Amino acid sequence: MDDTPEHGELPPSLKFLKWLVIVLMLTMIGGVIAIVGLLVTRMPDGRAVVLPETLTLPEGVRAEAVTVGRDFLLVVTGDGRVLVYGRDGTFRQEIALTE
Repeated sequence: MDDTPEHGELPPSLKFLKWLVIVLMLTMIGGVIAIVGLLVTRMPDGRAVVLPETLTLPEGVRAEAVTVGRDFLLVVTGDGRVLVYGRDGTFRQEIALTE
C-alpha cells in the first residue's frame, strides 16, 4: 500500500506547492533581513537624553510623559496639564488639557 510514485518525480500539484514554499521561505528571509536592517539604521546611537537636575515638578504632581524638544521640555502630568520647561530646568508655561 505504498502511494509514492515509483519513477521518483513529484506530481505537478506538489511541484507547484514546493515552489510556493521556496518562494515563501525566500520572502521571509528577505523580510527578516529588512526588519533587522531598519532596526539597526533607525535606532538611536545610544546617547541618552540628559534632563536637567534642577527640574522640579509641583507638589503632588506625577509625570506621565516627557518630550524633549530642541530648547524645551514638555512634561505631561497625570492631572491633565502640560508643563513647559526650558532646557536648563526653568519653568516657562503651564497648559491645561481639556476633554
